[in-house]
Amino acid sequence: MGAVKYEAEVEQVRAGVCHCTTCQKISGAAFSVNVFAPKTAFKINEGNLSSYVDGSPESGRTVTRRFCKTCGSSMTSETEAFPGMVIIKAGTLDDTTAVKPGVQVWTRSKQHWFNPDPAIQALPQGRPG
Repeated sequence: MGAVKYEAEVEQVRAGVCHCTTCQKISGAAFSVNVFAPKTAFKINEGNLSSYVDGSPESGRTVTRRFCKTCGSSMTSETEAFPGMVIIKAGTLDDTTAVKPGVQVWTRSKQHWFNPDPAIQALPQGRPG
């Protein structure tokens, strides 16, 4: 790990939790914690990412996923649902102290044993639109 180094200059950290089945599979966990940054504020300084395009079976939208060529870790996503944004997997950040999810999406697909934090907005599907 550490083959890819990036920076993301954001004034305010926007983060969310996704419980969709695709995020569960690509993260190997119950959900994915995502940080949103403008594409213009995201820069890879070292290393290269591989990518593939898939479609979310739940939303029907196209998602471009990027991952580390060396270790296979999921790093970023881009989707037509958030044009002009890069979605960074929070687990790849060096410092996560500013990450405080403000929304949980696709809670209808959450693992049955997981109880979402009631203080965080929960949407049964993705964001409208």
